[in-house]
Amino acid sequence: MQVLHDAPLAPLTTFRLGGPAARLVTATTDAEVIAAVREADDSGTPLLVVGGGSNLVIGDKGFDGTALRIATRGVELRGTTLELAAGEVWTDAVARTVEAGLAGIECLAGIPGCAGATPIQNVGAYGQEVSSTITEVIAYDRRAGETVTLTNDECAFSYRHSRFKADPERHVVLRVRFELEDAAGLSAPLKYAETARALGVEPGARVPLAAARETVLKLRAGKGMVLDPEDHDTWSAGSFFTNPILTDADFAAFHARVRERLGAGAEPPAYPAGEGRTKTSAAWLIDKAGFTKGYGTGPARISTKHTLALTNRGEATTEDLLALAREVVAGVREAFGVTLVNEPVTVGVGL
Repeated sequence: MQVLHDAPLAPLTTFRLGGPAARLVTATTDAEVIAAVREADDSGTPLLVVGGGSNLVIGDKGFDGTALRIATRGVELRGTTLELAAGEVWTDAVARTVEAGLAGIECLAGIPGCAGATPIQNVGAYGQEVSSTITEVIAYDRRAGETVTLTNDECAFSYRHSRFKADPERHVVLRVRFELEDAAGLSAPLKYAETARALGVEPGARVPLAAARETVLKLRAGKGMVLDPEDHDTWSAGSFFTNPILTDADFAAFHARVRERLGAGAEPPAYPAGEGRTKTSAAWLIDKAGFTKGYGTGPARISTKHTLALTNRGEATTEDLLALAREVVAGVREAFGVTLVNEPVTVGVGL
């Protein structure tokens, strides 16, 4: 277990932003993770858990406590059951399942970060969410002081949310178990229209696993959503805002605002999100509110490839990023009456 003091955190995040941690502990086994958590809890020291850093916005002043970097490794594949240590690189794990001919997470290729973060955020993209394949999450329960195994139902998954995100101080994820599908080398049925179009098939069709993964990687790369040290459009946290889910009444009011602003025939994106609820597109809202690709003149700007990504152009501070985020939130609210919610976790700062 490596311990550093006054350690930079910016290099551990995909934004490459944020000040130092008073103490940085790197744990390579579950036992080391638990020991570091217990030490922090016993001494009353604030604790920040860091995996791949792809969903973190850390304040410029840094973190006055212990940052625990989870660098555990371990992949176990038994039939269609996959178990990943929390520190496993997610994109590598997806590639392994495709090579093994197993379906269920192939459309989650290219998502940065570590396996342990996937249940926290209920990571999803291109028609798949990890909640549809996760069977169990093994975690250290800080309140009970013991390791627990939580079933899928106990994780309380919903859109980009879970019990871990709702109560972030309670559990530290150690391992995640998935149940995948052996579909004779074919993908799960494609749910996302863009993916199906790119593959020349109808939604609901199955395609070779490798083709599904490669297509998603190309789509993500075209939007700056695959990490590339040379491309500042990827110095981001991916989608900075979640897609708003509105009640019927709120959606009707929003629809009226859209037509008032864009014309009588204007129709916003609308997707069923459960009884009495409709999901719309954050990227569409941002663009139609006037924040187009590449928007901004400072060191933090909207990606030139996708309006949903806020980016560090190389010299930004966290405050630069937050100023841009606040401008976008205020502009969308003024234009459409919808308040965007940030997807990344903020540390020591807020919108």
